[in-house]
Amino acid sequence: MSTVRDAAFAVLRRHGLTTIFCNPGSTEVSLLTDLPDDLRFVLALHEGSVVGMATGWAIGHEAPALAVLHTTAGLGNAVGAIATARVNRVPLVVLVGQQDRRHLALEPFLAGRLDGLAGEYPVWTHQPVRAQDVPGALARACHEAVTRRGPALVVVPMDDWAAPYEDETPAAPARVLRPAAVPDDSLAPLVELLAGARSPAIVAGAGASWGPLVALAERLACPVFQESFGALAGFPQDHPQYAGVLPADRGRLRATLAPYDVVLAVGAPVFRQSPYAPGPLVEPGTTVAVVTDDPAEAHRSPAALAVLAPPGTVCERLAALVPARPPGPVPAPPGLLDAGVSAGGPLRAAYVLRELARRLPRDVVLLEETPSSRPDLHRLVPARNPLGFVSAAMGGLGFAVPAAVGVRMALPTRPVVAVVGDGSALYGLHALWSAAHYRVGALFVVLANGRYAVMDRLADRQGGKAPWPPFTEVDMTALARSLGCPARRVDGPAELAAAFDEVIPSLAAREEPLLLDVAVTVDPDFQP
Repeated sequence: MSTVRDAAFAVLRRHGLTTIFCNPGSTEVSLLTDLPDDLRFVLALHEGSVVGMATGWAIGHEAPALAVLHTTAGLGNAVGAIATARVNRVPLVVLVGQQDRRHLALEPFLAGRLDGLAGEYPVWTHQPVRAQDVPGALARACHEAVTRRGPALVVVPMDDWAAPYEDETPAAPARVLRPAAVPDDSLAPLVELLAGARSPAIVAGAGASWGPLVALAERLACPVFQESFGALAGFPQDHPQYAGVLPADRGRLRATLAPYDVVLAVGAPVFRQSPYAPGPLVEPGTTVAVVTDDPAEAHRSPAALAVLAPPGTVCERLAALVPARPPGPVPAPPGLLDAGVSAGGPLRAAYVLRELARRLPRDVVLLEETPSSRPDLHRLVPARNPLGFVSAAMGGLGFAVPAAVGVRMALPTRPVVAVVGDGSALYGLHALWSAAHYRVGALFVVLANGRYAVMDRLADRQGGKAPWPPFTEVDMTALARSLGCPARRVDGPAELAAAFDEVIPSLAAREEPLLLDVAVTVDPDFQP
């Protein structure tokens, strides 16, 4: 007799979801026991790492990944990572176990009140009415995750898996085609705006496609800024027209964009900022347009014109339709090649990042989660491929370590480096066990200053004393080793150079993770 479980596995195979990221509980045992040999189970020690690793896998594969969570505790622990996946626009299928359907009305032990637990962060949430509807719900979740670019959540009671499944009609199509063509006449208002611009500029976001956007930027001969707080680099940061990361406060934003009469945001919102400051986003003489395939992003952007369509397709047509412009001045990103630091005294994060940048291969996947060092990383480590900068657009911590594990599992021949602060690393440290157990050869560079430096500086700006203490007692090297991950402490420039020279050339072929616990001092000039 065919069961719901059998039919569900067939759906997973059809959609390429044959790697299961999970921290299991009793409500998932009936699904997971005696998995077929073609389905791979990947254990993470915390649900945040489950979803974080799945997010990295999906980023690497450019396809949905599967995460399995354990009722209320599992989903609750993973909500922050689900929020990151939503804001990063990463497709995930999140399967949440539930108590036995036959006595849910009595609220038995482990019964989950799951409706709304993840808030509005899932792009779609569903608990099938019948057990026989589970395979169709999983298929629909795949489609919803891809179309809406985010986590789709399906709740499945534990007894559903053994239910019979014969001659059922799944409520989902076998395939979904998403035509991407954009008629030229639909682009006429945007073509007219760009053709008439005296001094255009582009803001590139995570939703941009590098090839078409480069062609458009070169056609317009204009500067290209990176969106602030972006999930991915939207433009090659070693390109001569790259102008740096857009400021994240309104005053500097207005000043930066004031020279341009037309600003086109491509695959980026208009414009993400923190903290709040009064005043308009741009000066009165600047017209803003946005191209995005995210309806919410288009609908909330304060722009004169929003084009809701695939950015790559739009840019490709614009590059053919907009008249070529003569080259104009492009502001150089400040200090892109010069760290302005020396090797003397305690290591500064900028020095570590400069030494890292000098050695990184062009195809490196670099994941970032170091808030107090992010400005230095932007200046010193240019993204030279579309995964050359990957970050958590949501802002919550716990992304980079598990995501690096998932990316490397998806791209086993690509060098993968995660640059994280020690405060950030502590939120996702459980993933180091998975990296070690599954022989994931990523490099984790932990910039350890023993404190939440961003929070300290924000408290200083507030004009008061921070109540939180430093955590200098934390030993990242020992923590990593306790999870089975090799680790080294780095206290000076000679040790740093030796470690980088040994590890980085072999990153693509490496089969063992390594954490470098690099002691750094707090930059006195840092401003969040």
